[in-house]
Amino acid sequence: MATEKELADFLAGVQRRAFKQAAFAVRDDDAALDIVQEAMIKLSQHYGDRPAPELALLFTRILQNAIHDHFRRHKVRSSWLTLFSALTPAGDEEADPLETLEADGESTATEGAAETVERAQIVRVIEEEMARLPVRQREAFVLRYWEDLDVAETAAAMGCSEGSVKTHCSRATHALARALRNRGITL
Repeated sequence: MATEKELADFLAGVQRRAFKQAAFAVRDDDAALDIVQEAMIKLSQHYGDRPAPELALLFTRILQNAIHDHFRRHKVRSSWLTLFSALTPAGDEEADPLETLEADGESTATEGAAETVERAQIVRVIEEEMARLPVRQREAFVLRYWEDLDVAETAAAMGCSEGSVKTHCSRATHALARALRNRGITL
């Protein structure tokens, strides 16, 4: 059974990464904040009594379901708006791995301004290209390579087979590599 402190520490530790994951998925920062908040509340209310080691996988699954629910709600809203209107719906935190993109384990403490700007530009390009991936590919890629879940955990979080996870990850990796190469970026 997770104590209140363990639950609070877990939520504090996962909030930034969860936001980035939701933001990549829905491409709307405000909606991503709402999704993460909804997922955290559900975890606290329904699964706060679970053992601490189970919280990460439970939260990942809840977050993925919240993202899928967002798309379902958005689809329903869009269809109604289309039918009835011509208008379209318009501190010291842990480092984000995509924002620190270090090569060969070198420290960024000694890099110059040009290197810092170049790295920031590469990260922005990677984020743009990730946003262009199909939803399931992006979801599998983020869970496997950013959240560092294994294939079985990713399959459980996505509600699909391990083979599907491997396929989505492979397609996402190849698409990202091709897109980055086309933009003149080699990592």
